[in-house]
Amino acid sequence: MQIISSLVSFVSALLMTVFSPAGCKANPVSCRLWTEPQLPVLSMNGDFIIGGIFTIHYYANFEQNTYTRLPLQPRCSGRSVCEGGVESREQELRFARALTFTIHEINSRTDLLPGITLGYQIYDSCSSSPKAVNVAFQFVNGFDPAFNVRHSCPKSSPAAVSGIVGETSSTPPISMARILGLFGIPQVNIVGYVTLSYFSIKKKKKVFIFLPSCNAFGLLIYKYCICLYKLERVANVIRRSTTRVIVAILASGDMKFLIEELAREPLPPLLWIGSETWITDAEFLRFNICAGALGFGVPRSVIPGFHEFLIDLSPSQVLKSPLLTEFWERSFNCSLKGRTDLSVGVRQCDGSEDIRALQNPYTDTSQLRNTNLVYKATYAIAHAIHGVICNDTQCDKTITLSPWQVHNQLKKVNFTTKNGDLVNFDSNGDPLTIYELINWQFKKDGALDFVTVGYYDSSKPRGQEFRMSSAISWPGGQTEVPVSVCSESCPPGTRKAVQKGRPVCCFKCIPCAEGEISNKTGYSLACLHCPAEFWPNTKQDSCLPKPVEFLSLDDSLGIILTVFSVVGVFVSVCIAAVFYKHRASPIVRANNSELSFLLLFSLTLCFLCSLTFIGQPSEWSCMLRHTAFGITFVLCISCVLGKTIVVLMAFRDTLPGSNVTKWFGPSQQRLSVLAFTLIQVLICVIWLKLSPPFPFKNVKLYKEIIILECGLGSTIGFWAVLGYIGLLAFLCFILAFLARKLPDNFNETKFITFSMLIFCVVWITFIPVYVSSPGKFTAAMEIFAILASSFGLIICIFAPKCFIIVFRPEQNTKKHLMGKVPSKAL
Repeated sequence: MQIISSLVSFVSALLMTVFSPAGCKANPVSCRLWTEPQLPVLSMNGDFIIGGIFTIHYYANFEQNTYTRLPLQPRCSGRSVCEGGVESREQELRFARALTFTIHEINSRTDLLPGITLGYQIYDSCSSSPKAVNVAFQFVNGFDPAFNVRHSCPKSSPAAVSGIVGETSSTPPISMARILGLFGIPQVNIVGYVTLSYFSIKKKKKVFIFLPSCNAFGLLIYKYCICLYKLERVANVIRRSTTRVIVAILASGDMKFLIEELAREPLPPLLWIGSETWITDAEFLRFNICAGALGFGVPRSVIPGFHEFLIDLSPSQVLKSPLLTEFWERSFNCSLKGRTDLSVGVRQCDGSEDIRALQNPYTDTSQLRNTNLVYKATYAIAHAIHGVICNDTQCDKTITLSPWQVHNQLKKVNFTTKNGDLVNFDSNGDPLTIYELINWQFKKDGALDFVTVGYYDSSKPRGQEFRMSSAISWPGGQTEVPVSVCSESCPPGTRKAVQKGRPVCCFKCIPCAEGEISNKTGYSLACLHCPAEFWPNTKQDSCLPKPVEFLSLDDSLGIILTVFSVVGVFVSVCIAAVFYKHRASPIVRANNSELSFLLLFSLTLCFLCSLTFIGQPSEWSCMLRHTAFGITFVLCISCVLGKTIVVLMAFRDTLPGSNVTKWFGPSQQRLSVLAFTLIQVLICVIWLKLSPPFPFKNVKLYKEIIILECGLGSTIGFWAVLGYIGLLAFLCFILAFLARKLPDNFNETKFITFSMLIFCVVWITFIPVYVSSPGKFTAAMEIFAILASSFGLIICIFAPKCFIIVFRPEQNTKKHLMGKVPSKAL
């Protein structure tokens, strides 16, 4: 179609160049058409001619051009050549007759164009753009085959017609407007808008009620040869499709062939959205598959005297027009011409045929919609001619009427027809837009009928143009508006994914990715990310706060560790009580009671500091748990180290000439413990000053929960604290190991060796486990290491002594401790 339009524009420009007045002065022309002009199907002479073009037949059959002879004139037929048959449309014939009726009515009036006779030339476009372009040139040139200019051209050359009425489809008028607009010939179409020139055809008023839309499929149907296999292919596409709403922008004839093919096999209920060219075509009412169809149509009206004009036909009148002859013979299935080569079953017309009893779209005037547009369009052109050639008293038929004059005057017309319709146009050539919303509903007798269920009036205030007057009957007896989508809208928790090779409205709904939600039913391409501290629910339609996890007293693991910590404190206190009660006994005195009590006190603090790792981390608890742990453990190891040195010094002092005990007396023991502890305190103070531990929400470890834990702040400070404890423990272990061969009855160093061995194993194992433990298990592993090493010290150092004090008091003697009494197995 674009190629044809471009070709038409080129030819039009060429013609204007060759036949323009300036071109005539320079190049006088005398020429003749190569072929006979195309004659109208209905015509009448007059002082001024009004043209008409209608789709009386469905198709124009073009023979293939061999370029060896002149191409033949295209022939119109009802069906394509591959289907055969010649069939005209009674409804379009009624439109053509409406133009002739209006011309006769105007000629009989004395108030409009008095003394002027209007004539008409009506052509058949065959719903073909090439045919319409041919007719457009015919309207410009007239019937004279010769064109002879000897001297000069007039300033404005009159066309063969003063104005044109038609057409019921939109494509042929657009092609014609490219030609007629160059010559200023006004063209008033009857498809709901008026075309005054080629720029104004782009400003047609349209009404849309189904927006936005997405096509599940789109089909372009070529009308020149719709053969059976092509119709079947189009119909099968519709049958296979899941869509339940079809917008059919087709000419009435094309739509008829498609519906006939679809009616061969049952279809599920479909909602047809029709263009005004077929939505009010009574020929379609016999197709029940169109029940429930919707579309905008021109309001129905009544034209006084028109029905009588239509049926005022006799065989003698019909024989004067081949078009009416064709209509008569097809309607009564007989021949008026007396041919002998009649088909089987076709009889000779005998004069008994009564057109008044004929029931077809031609005689049906109950739905005068587009017919009334023909009536008003013809009157509009007549009023425009009247405004140019007539004054208040009379009209001058000798005036050379230029189409441009009619064109400009047409914009100013403002009148009311006999049936009460107001006719006027705006500056763009658009009339007042009034439509009825047509719904095809079943009557009580089971037949389909057109029912007006709403109105659209562009003259109403914005937002009030459309109103409903009655309920719509949906296809298949549905009570709700049909939903026709290639894919259902995606439910919450999903998003749409476009499918390759399919329209954008045909998509899949896939679940949102982890951590994303969609909380609305719709067509979103992307889901929403939940904030860092939120996580989707199971339906992925809302973000919920992530549960916060930490080692708490409500946790079974936290309860177990708390119990062990309390037990450790209780054991430490009990041992301290036993030692205090027997503080004068040899075994307590021999084990340096002052350091033993200090060791028991530090162990109690170790058990208590493990409790700081349980509960919700806070600023003070994060700083306290690591520093208290580091300081108390250094205090504990310092006491053990002091005890080890005391034992070594004591046995060293027994050697002849040795006097080392005085160098490590009680004062030196206290100072050593204090010095070792102050070093750890200094490390902790620097750590807390520069980058202390702090509570933070770990949202990276687990996606669905928040781990509330203590950040180390400075990792150097943390490992410095652990490293210092490990250094003291290793030193203590070495010294105890060196004293392992002391007398068996005094086995303090052996127990210290075992305790330090346990301590070192626990904390060496703790390091990789601590680094790899997730979440609350990190704190649990620290508590476990504290409890294990603390219990190791108590069991190895104090448990044997308590056993002797409580259960073997006979061994709690100085002789036994000095090794002068044979020892017994414990």
